[in-house]
Amino acid sequence: MNREETTLLGFEIVAYAGSARSKFLEALKAAQKGEYDEAEELIVAGSGYLNDAHKAQTSLLQKEAAGEDLAFSVTLMHGQDHLMTTVLLQDLMKHMIELYKRGAK
Repeated sequence: MNREETTLLGFEIVAYAGSARSKFLEALKAAQKGEYDEAEELIVAGSGYLNDAHKAQTSLLQKEAAGEDLAFSVTLMHGQDHLMTTVLLQDLMKHMIELYKRGAK
């Protein structure tokens, strides 16, 4: 995999993780307004984007595991950072939405 290919994969991961992040933050705003069904739908939508980011990452891991030499790309590293923080954000938003629900009772 050459540098251009790893850079493109990095952009793909950034795009999917960014879309997921946006959905997760929208979910929190919905929960703050008491719109819990909407919040749950946004979490599901964000999780779909996150799965797409994971698929892109997995393709890279499979290539490396098969012995393919991968060129370094700062963009790919940036994508991995976005993916990692978005996975954490997903977990936090789920917990925060649950706290909003409990506080509304």
